[in-house]
Amino acid sequence: MSTPPDSGVGQPGFVAAHGLMSDEVVVRAQEVAERIATSRLRTVRLAVVDQHGVPRAKSLSPDAAIAAMSNGLDFSGAIYSLDTGNNVFVSPFAADGGFGIPEFTGFPDVVLVPDPATFRILPWADRTGWMLCDAYFANGQPVPLDGRGLLRRQLAALAEAGYDFVAGLEVEFYIVKVDTAVPLTPENAGFTPPPPPVSVFERGYQYLSEVRLDSMTPVLEVVRDALAPLRLLPRSMEDEWGPGQVEFSFPPMRGLAAADNAVLFRSAVKQVCQRHGLLATFMCRPGLPNFFSSGWHLHQSLAFRPSGGNAFASEAGPLSEAGLSYVAGLLEHALPSLVFAAPTVNGYKRYRPYSFAPDRVCWAVENRGALVRVQGSAGDTSSHVEMRSGEPAANPYLYMAANIAAGLDGVKRSLTPPPAVEADPYSAEGAVMLPTSLAAAVKALDDDGFYRAAFGDTLIDYLLLMKRAEIARYEAALSAAGLTDSPNEVSDWEMREYFEFF
Repeated sequence: MSTPPDSGVGQPGFVAAHGLMSDEVVVRAQEVAERIATSRLRTVRLAVVDQHGVPRAKSLSPDAAIAAMSNGLDFSGAIYSLDTGNNVFVSPFAADGGFGIPEFTGFPDVVLVPDPATFRILPWADRTGWMLCDAYFANGQPVPLDGRGLLRRQLAALAEAGYDFVAGLEVEFYIVKVDTAVPLTPENAGFTPPPPPVSVFERGYQYLSEVRLDSMTPVLEVVRDALAPLRLLPRSMEDEWGPGQVEFSFPPMRGLAAADNAVLFRSAVKQVCQRHGLLATFMCRPGLPNFFSSGWHLHQSLAFRPSGGNAFASEAGPLSEAGLSYVAGLLEHALPSLVFAAPTVNGYKRYRPYSFAPDRVCWAVENRGALVRVQGSAGDTSSHVEMRSGEPAANPYLYMAANIAAGLDGVKRSLTPPPAVEADPYSAEGAVMLPTSLAAAVKALDDDGFYRAAFGDTLIDYLLLMKRAEIARYEAALSAAGLTDSPNEVSDWEMREYFEFF
């Protein structure tokens, strides 16, 4: 692929020198370069997804974006030192970046390599393209904190066992109106600013009401029309329980594309809404009166390689033996996996009895109160499992990777799950209770060796360090306000930290 000689982007020949693109991907990169030219784009955004699951991006000229597919793009590695409040959570300029990785000493740049398979033209932005990137150090080694790389490795392990990962996205979130008459003053613009003043977008408490759905349609149609050209036309858009709470679901997707599309979906919704004076928030439980929790239900199954047949389907029952073993793996590793499914302080205020969110480790067939819900029946070729622990703000790569690792472990060991809950999951005797705080979930991850073995010490130690710093700031804010942590109350700190960011 030819490179503009004066692009000034990255390191000339970086991608080829380190063998970071196959011949097939090089051909696709050339196709993207031609499309950028023929579409007469003026800008291409290159984005990398950070440790929080949030895309960080630069807008480049078309020539620079094309060059980046050969040369890479220098990008500040400081993003990996930022917590959810955009604070540096490690000592500035500490050796090894403060988290034991020599290449991070001194806040260096990393090199982003665009993935041409993710190229899109953003319909809401003027003549603007978009691509996701993978992160590397200047020596060509992958950044071990990159969730996209982690998921790719888990998918490779799954492929080695003879399977592909299939995921269906079902995400709840809120839309609210922003009161633009109340300006953000400079004294309130620091770390972290107060949440914007908002009002209700639509009445609540009429679950799946067609009238409520229709009243939101002018906005939902704009969102729909923005998603469709991105190859993300929603399978369904639904009026949920709370005021302005909606749920979008999508058809099954394969492998890495499922996580990539989850990132693109959330970012697109937020951008489109903000252009219309609205705020879309994927914060789990906003601290607003009469607002309830939102969840991210991850539907998943395995497909046989290379036939593509559903490995969870069975003529004898709702799940095959492989599917039952997958469920057993999810249950066995449920507690340490929660940091990946619910990475915020706020996410644990969702796990309440009789809330349609799980509160203990159990599984059931067609029961929305269980942690793992099986959907299917004997002879059903679409049988699959639904993990209900996730919050909408979860990092898609980490959430999916954690499920794959746990489920594959169950399949490899031919684990058998405990008996399925037949009636009330919230009264299931003997079931282990889920942690009710991020601190407890962090301890469960630290005490358990499974994800260290699956993901590596470097990433786990990094996540523990970051989450403990987040918890410390939360506890300090509560102490300063004379408050204690409560599963029933959402603090001002949480609203400042998560409401607009997610």
